[in-house]
Amino acid sequence: MLKAKLKFSQEQLFATPTTVAVASLVVSIVALSFSPILIRLSEGELGPNATIFNRFWISTVAFFLWNGVTAARLRLSNNQPDEKLQLYTIRQILLLVGFGFVMFATFILWAWSLTQTSVANSTLMHYLAPLFTVLGGWLIWGKRFDRRFLIGMFVAIAGAGLLIYDDISFTIGKLQGDIAALLSAVFLGLYPLIIEELRTQLSPIIIMTWCSAIGSLLFLPIVLLTEDRLFPCSLAGWLYVISPALICQILGLGLYAYCLNRLSSAFVSLCDMFPTIY
Repeated sequence: MLKAKLKFSQEQLFATPTTVAVASLVVSIVALSFSPILIRLSEGELGPNATIFNRFWISTVAFFLWNGVTAARLRLSNNQPDEKLQLYTIRQILLLVGFGFVMFATFILWAWSLTQTSVANSTLMHYLAPLFTVLGGWLIWGKRFDRRFLIGMFVAIAGAGLLIYDDISFTIGKLQGDIAALLSAVFLGLYPLIIEELRTQLSPIIIMTWCSAIGSLLFLPIVLLTEDRLFPCSLAGWLYVISPALICQILGLGLYAYCLNRLSSAFVSLCDMFPTIY
């Protein structure tokens, strides 16, 4: 009897929503860590902006198909989908559009900073993203944070900075790149705050559909102005742009949005500090 009760309690422990959210966050971080590698692999045919554009529009198509299949299943089961565009509030639409713009700005500023400053400097600035998440949560949503969490956050940021201390160099010639990286970190810090707010009302699939669609629209003119080629021209090239859409955008960011319904944005931002860009 005691053995059966202990087994039941263990099953309950590993099936709790918080445990599932933590597991989703871990898988999300692992998936997102592949992003720089996949972007580098595509450089043989496409520039980074074109690679990210393809990642966004491919994931948009995938998310739209997913939404269509889900809606069809609900209709077949005589249940009406409860999330329709005409039922969105103005606030939800503004948050969704803002979310897509925040992600676009993060990528654009990060990519430009790497052309103006060192990778170490850019990485150091992105280590500050959890600080902007906490600051934004306090200023925008009025959140309060535990002192122990704040101390742990500063220790983690300082420790991460020490890892790249020898490669950091601040010069006047690199000031523009450092500022761009810092602005990118600000937008990166706002990212989990907006998702956390949206997740109280919308599913992660709906959120990521909007994000991917808006990102595609914003990246298209940038790619047309800065890149020589919009799409890959070989099977291997297509594989290199489909992979980040599936691994990073759908799996990584989809699970990232999912876990923010149970975990705080500050905690998620701190855990996500090491794969600093998506």
